[in-house]
Amino acid sequence: MEIKAVCGNILEISADAIIVNLFEGVKSPGGATKAVDEALNGTISRLIEKGEIKGKLKEITMIHTLGRLASERVVVAGLGKQEKFDLDKIRTVTAEACKALRKVEAKRVATILHGAGVGGIAPEKSAQAIAEGSILGLYNFRKHMTKEPEHGEIEELLLVERSEDKLPLLEKGIKQGIVLAEAANFCRDLVNQPANFMTPTHMAEAAQEVAREWGLEIKVLEREEMQSLGMGALLGVAQGSQQPPKLIVLSYRGNSESKNTLGLVGKGITFDSGGISIKPSEGMGEMKGDMAGGASVIATLRALGELKPKINVTGIIPATENLPSGTALKPGDILKAMNGKTIEVITTDAEGRLILADALCYARNLGLSPLIDIATLTGACHIALGDVCTGAFTNNQEILDKLIRAGEEAGEKIWQLPMYEEYKEQNKSDVADIKNSGGRWGGAITAAQFLAEFVEDTPWVHLDIAGTAMLDKERNYLPKGATGVPVRTLVNLILALSRE
Repeated sequence: MEIKAVCGNILEISADAIIVNLFEGVKSPGGATKAVDEALNGTISRLIEKGEIKGKLKEITMIHTLGRLASERVVVAGLGKQEKFDLDKIRTVTAEACKALRKVEAKRVATILHGAGVGGIAPEKSAQAIAEGSILGLYNFRKHMTKEPEHGEIEELLLVERSEDKLPLLEKGIKQGIVLAEAANFCRDLVNQPANFMTPTHMAEAAQEVAREWGLEIKVLEREEMQSLGMGALLGVAQGSQQPPKLIVLSYRGNSESKNTLGLVGKGITFDSGGISIKPSEGMGEMKGDMAGGASVIATLRALGELKPKINVTGIIPATENLPSGTALKPGDILKAMNGKTIEVITTDAEGRLILADALCYARNLGLSPLIDIATLTGACHIALGDVCTGAFTNNQEILDKLIRAGEEAGEKIWQLPMYEEYKEQNKSDVADIKNSGGRWGGAITAAQFLAEFVEDTPWVHLDIAGTAMLDKERNYLPKGATGVPVRTLVNLILALSRE
């Protein structure tokens, strides 16, 4: 789909459909919606009067123009309550309108800038949100389907603005929206792939392709190199699988004058059976998505290669399968991580923190700071926060506050959980320095405290995306399956840091 800004009058745009809007509770439309209403001889006003158009958020009303306008249809999109209106409502409204228009085989669609009038949203930001909402909302994963899709795709989306002076700003917003949304969709594609098409090797190949396309640096460490570095925790998880593990190091260099490099560490368990501590069979297929943290890091670096901010960022993805076999890790085993700490394995299903332990040590050895790790780490976080919020933990409030603000801008909610010292007690082992599970209570927090042992004094944030990486049903512009969270948040943060 091509998205572009054009100068003109929405009434005169020749298209399969035009999109206008209405806030909830408005009895008499204004602005472009009023102009369209008048051209349709008051049809919109009559529908408002009869209660058929209420302006509720996500309400979509399609009206055939019957030749009274240059476009075939008008969509009146409900914006919800004006006092609650924000950028995320624009993404949602655009996604709903585009999904409805795809069903009627619309190819060329034009829209006004939602919220740029009485909504109080800057035109550039509105343009970005429209671009994001349309691309994210129209996403589907069809890589393994042989039959033709039920509907065609929208080919062109025009953002119509009366003032030619504003077009450069709108184009800038559109470009950023496209980059962010396409990066999130790239992450979705990686996560939605079944585990036989997304092994650690496939994941490394995807990162290499991104590096080639966007001019990034890449290094992939093989098993022998991990052994020489003493990555006993990562290799312990990998020993049950016939697939070789990979440690993917992907770097973007945007500021040659700076020695500082932000580190992103993403969990890359390409399939998690639980190992010897095997999971129940019901729903195990979803464990193809246990590499969503790693996928989000690759996708974030992809966006940076396109946007080119003045900052240095390195992504590290430890990738392996977690499978039961005659060679697999066993409960009661003791592993030694790269920093020399010994770990008692209580359960082989707490494998994510084991591979992250070595990846975080490696990141510290490279001098990366601050560090942000992203992982589908604990069912406990999913239980605590559902699929609405990502859980966040930190040893540095300043960097987390910036991350939360970046999430608000992206419409990706983040909720901070505590890191009180008392929780560390649950991770104490009788036979090693630390154990890999602190038990049932406070499980998301004790997992974060485990990771903190390998971060030490480096400024660090841990994002637990166990609940937000995948959805079991569609919500707004998020599809069923992989969501692409938190790619747009990470990019927003990095852009903000680069401006500083």
